[in-house]
Order: sequence, then C-alpha cells, then structure tokens
Amino acid sequence: MNYARDCIAKIDGYVPGEQPQGRTYVKLNTNENPYPPSPKVGEALRNFDWTRLRLYSEPSALMIRQAAADWFGLKPENIICGNGSDDLLTIALRTFVDQGGKLAFTEPSYSLYPVLADIQGANHAPVTLTDDFQLPDDAVEQAGDATLFILANPNAPTGTLLSKEKLCKIAEKFRGVLWIDEAYVDFSGQTCMDMVKKYPNVVVSRTMSKSFSLAGLRLGIAAAQELLIFEMFKVKDSYNVDMITQYLATAALRDVEYMQANAKRIITTREKTAAALRKLGCVVEPSATNFLFVKPPKDAETVFKQLKDNGFLVRYFKLPRVSEYIRITMGTEEDMDAFVKTFAELL
Repeated sequence: MNYARDCIAKIDGYVPGEQPQGRTYVKLNTNENPYPPSPKVGEALRNFDWTRLRLYSEPSALMIRQAAADWFGLKPENIICGNGSDDLLTIALRTFVDQGGKLAFTEPSYSLYPVLADIQGANHAPVTLTDDFQLPDDAVEQAGDATLFILANPNAPTGTLLSKEKLCKIAEKFRGVLWIDEAYVDFSGQTCMDMVKKYPNVVVSRTMSKSFSLAGLRLGIAAAQELLIFEMFKVKDSYNVDMITQYLATAALRDVEYMQANAKRIITTREKTAAALRKLGCVVEPSATNFLFVKPPKDAETVFKQLKDNGFLVRYFKLPRVSEYIRITMGTEEDMDAFVKTFAELL
C-alpha cells in the first residue's frame, strides 16, 4: 500500500545530474565552477570557531543578507536566504500558489519547476518559448490566472538570455508574482535586480553554486520588496541556513571581484569552445551562462553515451524540444581542449 499523497505517488520527481562514484570523469554535467571559491572563503573556514556549532544559527541569516544588500544596493529587509535557490523556489510555491492553483513557467526550462508544482498539488501553466528560445509576445496570456510565474534568465538548459524589456512588460501586466531566476546571471553581463525597486510583484533570485564556486555549500538569495519578503519569511524553515554557510557565504560576497574574474575566464573558455564545436558541424545556441547547449551532427543520446565511455560527463535531457541537444558545462581551458579533441574523434 502506498501511503503517499496522490500528487506525490503520481510523479517521478526531479533527477539531478549524475555525481559519479568510483571512476574519475571530466565532469561537465552539473554546471559547477571549475575554479575554487575565493581564498577569503578558505580563510573564514580556517578561522571558524567550531565550538559554536552547539548553538543554532542566526535564523534570518542576517550577515549574508547585509552583504547581499550592500552588493545589490538594497536593504537587508529586501533579502531572504535559502538552502540553495531550490529551497527558495519551494518557499515561493508554498507562499504564492495554493493547492489547486497554477504555476506558470517557460518550456523548455529548468525541469524542477513543474515538479515543485506537482509537489504543491498545483496545476501547470506552461509558456512555450519561441523557436529561438525567447519569450513569446503572448507570455502573460499563456500564463493565464497563475499566481506565480517563474522565469530563468539566462534560461536553462538553453543558455539563452531573455529580453529585459519583455520581462518589464510581463511585470506590468501579470497579476501574480514574477520570479526571475538569475542562477547564471554573472556569466551574462545583464541583471534584472533593479526591477525589484520598481515592481512590487517581482522577485529576483541568485545562487552561489555557479559563479561563486560554492555548489557544495548550498546557499540561495532572493531579493524583493519588503512585503513579499515578509510573507516568505513566514514559510521558510526557522534555521534553513546553517552557521558555517552563513560565515563562508558572507566571505564570498565580500569578495565579488574574485568571482567576477573567474566568470570572465569561463566566458572566454565558453566562446572558444563554442567556436570549435561549430567548426565540427554542431549547432551551438547563443549562451549567457557557464554552459553550452549543443546539437551535434549525429544522435545526441548516442554522443552523450560515447562521451561518458570516454571519460566526459555531459547532460542529456530526453524531453520534448531538447532531446536533440547535449548540455556541456565549461571546465578549465585544459578540460575543454581535451573535450573538443575527444568530441572530434567521436564524430
């Protein structure tokens, strides 16, 4: 007998990228940063007083919120933190979408969004991206009466950057909360963070997993006007960001210049790798992220398996509109040179 709620029993759940055990791979499948975090993070870890772990962490993650507010030009009252940005997305569903309500999200996009709707017992309001993976003119109409509209910008897994002008128009027309997921924004040269001050229904979220090289730490940040933050604070777990994470993430946020230098290195590698793959006959979508979305000149699933056999892990999604592509995270320049060489041999 299955004791789970019906909406849970019926879904498959989200499947994260493979974290290999045993064999060593060049790991280009989960959009992790190939470079270490700021040395200031290491210094904070060495200096951390481990005896304080007998105490609860500060429940609002105030030190992170202050550091983030300083960076964004906001106040701590405009910031909420989570155990990764996925935790913040869960808080958003629980705050803004009733059971039986509707969540709007673009397709194709981050495959966790519809899973979160299913867990909440909510309905889907998918908004279909255009052939070049941009927002359609009727995005708000497709979202309908959804109370929350999540948009990844830049988008995953396509890597494309959505028009800020269109996002502003959606914020003005959409009657619910517009959540802009900026997980990859530090590789794009554009941000919508300034929209938070202008629009009372806009939330912009960031993660420290990608550009800050802290995927193992699990820290997400969201910014919005105070009323939205106040409501989300009612929903979050009391101590959802642990003490060590608060110290290390704050150290990283106080060294944004280091992160930006790493992001610049990755952008250079991304453009070099894209050019090499195009010479091999691949279709490479424009990318504003730390990965490339690539249609190889032969079956994508076969290429995915062959690459794995040859020691390179990339991501393959057997889903509508993206099953002809593989997603390739940018490693170091040496990693990507080796990848292109192996890729060429397989073709």
